[in-house]
Order: sequence, then C-alpha cells, then structure tokens
Amino acid sequence: MADSGADRPTPAAVPVAASAPKLPPYDYKAVLQAMVQRNASDLHLKGGRPPTIRLNGELTPLDLPALRSEDLRSIGEQILPPRQRREYDADKEADFAIGVPGIGRFRVNMYQQRGSIAYAFRAIAFQALTLKDLNLPPILEQIAMKPRGLVLVTGITGSGKSTALASMIQYVNEHRHANVITVEDPIEFLHRDINCHINQREVGSDTGSFAQALRRVLRQDPDIVLIGEIRDLETLEIALKAADTGHLVFSTLHTTDATQTISRILSFYSPHQQADVRFSLSQALQAVVSLRLVPRADRSGRIPACEVLVNTASVADNIRDMTKSLNIPDLIREGTVQYGMQSFDQSLMNWYQQGVISYESALFYATTPSEFALRVQGIAGSNDTSFNAFQQDVTT
Repeated sequence: MADSGADRPTPAAVPVAASAPKLPPYDYKAVLQAMVQRNASDLHLKGGRPPTIRLNGELTPLDLPALRSEDLRSIGEQILPPRQRREYDADKEADFAIGVPGIGRFRVNMYQQRGSIAYAFRAIAFQALTLKDLNLPPILEQIAMKPRGLVLVTGITGSGKSTALASMIQYVNEHRHANVITVEDPIEFLHRDINCHINQREVGSDTGSFAQALRRVLRQDPDIVLIGEIRDLETLEIALKAADTGHLVFSTLHTTDATQTISRILSFYSPHQQADVRFSLSQALQAVVSLRLVPRADRSGRIPACEVLVNTASVADNIRDMTKSLNIPDLIREGTVQYGMQSFDQSLMNWYQQGVISYESALFYATTPSEFALRVQGIAGSNDTSFNAFQQDVTT
C-alpha cells in the first residue's frame, strides 16, 4: 500500500515526519568523533541539552550547542535501519548497532522521552581486548576453556559484562577448535575466525527472537553457545539444557554478585519446581563472574573489581540443599587458594594495596565496607587467611 503522509504519526513520535522542513543533516559523526577522542564509554543525546558523554563513570557535557528536535530527527534519518525504524514507530524505542568508518562501532538505543527523541550510544571496540588487557583475573582463562557447563557474567548496566564475555570468546578462539554460535541483541563485538568457527546471529536481522534462535541452536552442532542475556524463563531453560547436554554456554544477567545471581535464577521457577531447578543448576553451573568498575587513582580510567565463584562440590551442595540458605560468600573465601575464587572485597584489596584505586573508592564499592576497613588496619580473625594473597604491607 502506498505511503500517505497524512497517515504518519506526529513528528515527536517518529524520527521522520512528512510535515518537517528539510534541514541540513546534523553532523552526528563529529560528535561521535569527540566521544572517541575523549575515550568516553557512552554518549547521551536529548533535546535542550548539549551532547553529553560518560567519561570515567561521570557525565560531562561537550562544548557544543544544545540539541534541537530537528537535530534529533536528522540523526534518526541517517542511522536508523529500516527494521528498527518500524520497531521505533510501533514501540517508541529500538536497539541496534552501527559502524562509522574511521571512527568506531557503537551500540545504540533510540527511545522517546517527554514526547521527543533521545539516544544512548555505547562505544564498542572493533577488536575484543584480552583478559589480561582488561585486568581480569587469570582464573577466567581456565573458566573460558571449560569443556561444558554454564558460565554467567553479571553486573549492573555498564559494568563491562559484554566486554569481558567478548574477551573470553576471543581467548577460546585462540586456544580451541570449536563451533561457536552467538545470539545477540544487537551484535556488539565482531569476532573473526582464528581457530574457531564463529557464527554471530542478531535478533531481528538473523532470527526473530532469542527463544526462536535457541530452540534450534542445538541442531547447528555447537560446541559453545553465547546468549547475549538471559531475559526470561524459556531462555534460561534452554541454556540449562544446553549446558547439561555437554555444551559450554556463556551468558549475562543483571545481578550484582554471585549470591543474587543464583537467587535470581531460582526466582524464575515456582515453589514446586525448586528442587528440580536446584539440582539442574548445581550440575550445569561452572562459574559466576561478577563485575564492578571502579575509578582508578593512579591515572584516568576505571578498573574492574571482580568476584569469581567456581562451582565446586561444596557450592553445588549448597545450591541443592533447600534446608539451608545460600552461603556463597563463605564458600568463595574458602575456595580462594585452591580454586582461584575471589570476593569483591578481596579484589578491591588487591587494587588498593597496589595503589591502583583509592581507599575511599575501595570502601564505596566494597560489599562489607566495615570489614574491609578493619582488614586495612590489620584487624581480622586469626583463622581467616583468605585475604593473605591479596594483602600486602603498605609500609614497604
């Protein structure tokens, strides 16, 4: 059917309006260039405000004029793919990724606020950094090379989950010969085949939904499956099934630590299913890696504080036993030396003792600030040696 300008929604609801005057295209590339030059992680665009970047975790406006509604429409005309244009028209928001030659690759969320268009851009590296470059603990290399099971990378938005996951896939790509299938929304890091055969599928472009792709993924002969995010029960059940049938499954959850991650998984199920899901999770889970980005004190930038839970026999027993509450923090402390586990506070102690982060930042991001402060003063139980590997003499 022919498109009729009279049938289109109002200019505020969509990026393009028939009644809007034709304006010179807004130079969004220059703004993205400024973002990249400042090494910012995010860019926010909304009407009445200058373009604003997130630099080392803090929002900073660029020295540019405030954006007008015409500017925001112009950006949408230039960057919005046809499918996402239809999605935005219907839902007033859309997710997609763009590559700008000579500048970089970006994940974009286009949404509506107070009747006008707004954007959130996230900078994505063209090449996944190594785990060492990201200052992540060496145990993640061992976790990435597990032959089977479920590996979850968790944290709040902007904590580095996707970056860490891409680095683990890159490590696998360099050290295994495996068939890797990813299901992402949208695709962020582009992986080039090295030793692995990597197929990246984007929701919307290559498949209708996470659930649709995952219902068929086991027919595609995968050794490794990466699920961009576990969002619902169906996705979780397929992930557990794939992990339980001999595949290595990577995914993310928006949870703050290992304890909350396990609790969130259990909360997907009704009470009468708890025994079954606890057993399945105790068998399938390999590790939970949780991240918090902390401002550096030695130079500009941020560094990851990393909690690592490895599913040992003791952890599996704790997950299965419905008569006991989860005791994950104590199990992490007990497994520090033998299994390479670490808590957030241990990770923060490591960075603080090296002078990488400040005492104030360490306290702010610590799970138990009061206990952390006592440990810095050298006060701890005589039978607790879990911090010994992380604690150094600051007087030397």
